[in-house]
Amino acid sequence: MAASNLPQARLGRGQRVAALAAIVAAAFVWSPHSHAALFADDEARRAILELRQRVDAMTQSQQRAGERSGDEVSQLRRSLLDLQTQIESLRTEQAMLRGQNEQLMREVAELQRRQKDIVQGVDERLRQFEPVKVTVDGREFQADPAEKRDFEAALAVFRSGRFADAVPAFSAFLRQYPQSGYAPSARFWLGNAQYATRDYKEAIGNFQALLARAPDHPRAPEAALSIANCQVELKDTKAARKTLEDLIRTYPQSEAATAAKERLSRLK
Repeated sequence: MAASNLPQARLGRGQRVAALAAIVAAAFVWSPHSHAALFADDEARRAILELRQRVDAMTQSQQRAGERSGDEVSQLRRSLLDLQTQIESLRTEQAMLRGQNEQLMREVAELQRRQKDIVQGVDERLRQFEPVKVTVDGREFQADPAEKRDFEAALAVFRSGRFADAVPAFSAFLRQYPQSGYAPSARFWLGNAQYATRDYKEAIGNFQALLARAPDHPRAPEAALSIANCQVELKDTKAARKTLEDLIRTYPQSEAATAAKERLSRLK
C-alpha cells in the first residue's frame, strides 16, 4: 500500500494533517469503486476542499499561536530588561543618597563642633563681664572684671613710685566708676598721690570726700591723719590741731589716733 511506503520519520502535527489530507485525496482519485460507492465527483471535490480548508486553518492557527508565543517571550524579555535597568538605577540612586547622607552627617557634626566652640567662647567672654567678689581694705564687694583691672592698674602705678602718673589714673577711675566699691580706697590713694606731689589742697579735698561718704571705712582714720599732715604742710596749725583732736575722738582705738596724739604733742 502507499501508506506503508512512507518514511518512518517523526512528523509535526501540521505535517500529519497535511499527509492525511493527501492520502484522503489520493483515495478519492485512485479508487474509482470507492468513489462511485460513496460520493459523486462534485461531492468528493467539495469534501476534499473542505478538508484542505480545515487543514489550512489549523496550520495558520498554529502559526499564529507560535507567533504570539514568540511575541510574548520577547515582551517578557524586554520587561525583564527594563526591570533590571530600573533596579540598577535605584541602586545607583541609593548609593548616591547614602553618600549625600554621610556628607550631611559630617557637615552636621562639624557645625555642632563649631557651635560648641562658639558657645564656649561666648561663655568665656561673658565671664569676663560677670561681677567677681573682691576684698579691698577689709571690705568685700562685687566688682566688674574691668573695674577690678583698672583699679589694680592705677594702684600699681602708685606703688611703683610714679605718683604724678597715679593722680590721673585714680581720677579717671573715679569718673568711670563713681559708685564702685573701690571708690573710698581710690580716693585714699589719690589723696596720697597728690600729697606726694605737694598738691595739698586737692589731697585734702579727696580725703574729706572719703570721710563724708564712708566714715566707717577702714582707711578713714588714716585719711583724717593725712588731712592733718596736709594742713601742717600748708602752715595751718590751728586746722591741723582740730583735725587731730577730731580724729582721736572719732576713732580712739585706731593706730591713726595714737599717731595723732604724738603729733599733737609736737604742734605749737
